[in-house]
Amino acid sequence: MTEIWFIRHGETAWNFDRRLQGWQDTALNDTGRAQAARLAARVRDEAATRPFSALYSSDLQRAHHTAAPISEQLGLRVRIEPGIRERGFGVLEGLAWDRIDELAPEAAAAWKSRDPLRPIEGGESLGQFHARVVATIEDLAERHAGERVLAVTHGGVLDIIWRHASGVGLELPRQAALLNASINRVAAERRQWQVLGWGDVEHIAVQAGDDVVVP
Repeated sequence: MTEIWFIRHGETAWNFDRRLQGWQDTALNDTGRAQAARLAARVRDEAATRPFSALYSSDLQRAHHTAAPISEQLGLRVRIEPGIRERGFGVLEGLAWDRIDELAPEAAAAWKSRDPLRPIEGGESLGQFHARVVATIEDLAERHAGERVLAVTHGGVLDIIWRHASGVGLELPRQAALLNASINRVAAERRQWQVLGWGDVEHIAVQAGDDVVVP
């Protein structure tokens, strides 16, 4: 069994402003950097009882900069893994959540439909995104069989992981919390995934709005 600790990146200005990020390379804000520091201390303490074998990060800086303090605490290099990058939202990226219907109605409708085959202009379909994430996680699990690893990623990726591990279809509304700087633990073995723990933010003070996810 491989135990993977999936971590959502810390807060960014676009999270705070409720703007869709997708593949835009947004930076952590002051809150996000503080979250990353607290997260790193928590992971250091957890590693004292059972070490982590590897540390992966999405290739976007908000994930990489969340992983960097963990790297310093554990002495593990950050391995960049583009397969756990956020979903590409195309023309929706940069738009305020509450204005997407007004500014990009066709793309907004495609996104909200949760139809796996319906494309978003300039971005990924939900089906393409799902296939990318699942294939990447399967590869990580096989690469680190029997080990415990860390992977810093994004809200949309966490949603795919939770659904795949819980048997919840892509077409259904989101049910899992996707919190900034949260720890989300999954076991993977022989293409079977199991949620071990989810939405753990004991290491940070939970703030109002943390349960609102802006990908």
